[in-house]
Amino acid sequence: MNSLITPERIAEIERLIRPHIRHTPTLRVDMSDFGLAPRPVDLKLEYLQHSGSFKARGAFTNLLTRSLPEAGVAAASGGNHGAAVAYAAMRLGVPATIFVPGVTSPAKAERIRGYGAALIIGGDRYADALAASEKFVERNGALAVHAYDQPETLLGQGTLGAEIEADLPDITTLLVAVGGGGLIGGIAAWFRGRVKVVAVEPEGSPTLHMALEAGQPVDAPTEGIAADSLAPKQVGKLMFPIAQAFVNRSVLVSDDDICAAQIALWDKVRIVTEPGGAAAFAAILSGKYVPAPDERVAVLICGANTTAVSFD
Repeated sequence: MNSLITPERIAEIERLIRPHIRHTPTLRVDMSDFGLAPRPVDLKLEYLQHSGSFKARGAFTNLLTRSLPEAGVAAASGGNHGAAVAYAAMRLGVPATIFVPGVTSPAKAERIRGYGAALIIGGDRYADALAASEKFVERNGALAVHAYDQPETLLGQGTLGAEIEADLPDITTLLVAVGGGGLIGGIAAWFRGRVKVVAVEPEGSPTLHMALEAGQPVDAPTEGIAADSLAPKQVGKLMFPIAQAFVNRSVLVSDDDICAAQIALWDKVRIVTEPGGAAAFAAILSGKYVPAPDERVAVLICGANTTAVSFD
């Protein structure tokens, strides 16, 4: 396990990036409002973070702790990481070049451009955009900011675990959506088994699920409604030993489950999420994860970059 990804280091990073990020709120709902048996569930509303997702934490950590060349920074992203790096770069006065795949939603592409970054479409899927960004870094000398397989990224996302514990000290279970695993890796490294951390993944892109079964990161399908945020080919190598040690299990949800969660969150709570942001809630709403009677459950709502709502 990476000795750099520790609670002590995460706490240091939290103090460093605190002036640059929002302390996002929590909301307690009752599952009876969603047609299930009565049960309080706490929602951590991280979709209200700068740039529309938790990714701002890792982005600021990278830019504030690593040496920045004149060429600035480069990142490959399904959309949210790119938006976060573009936002952090804008706030810190650093040039940014963001590579995204063709599946990236228009909302995310518009947000990246709006922060002043150069946006380049690199292939059909995240792996294609990553390859294009790596070639760019080799040519231009920009600093590569990886979406999930980078110590600084994991440390930054781990600050969300610290914030959740401060806000919700009594929870016993936390449901977290997984793509490349930077978010759940950082959070699990913070809690280190003190809270049951449950991964939630789309059936069409079960990266961590397949890795846990194989005992190592392996290529997984990259399909489904949340492919722009939860569908890298493999889970990150840095987070995988953390997941083996501190993630309780991986739960798979269908595209229909995710859509139903998006609709329910809007209908009952007026929360707007992108598919990846609703995936963790989909696990409990669909019954794919059934808590024990004594569990105190929290669900991370992690992203909201979607064009689902328009005020035109």
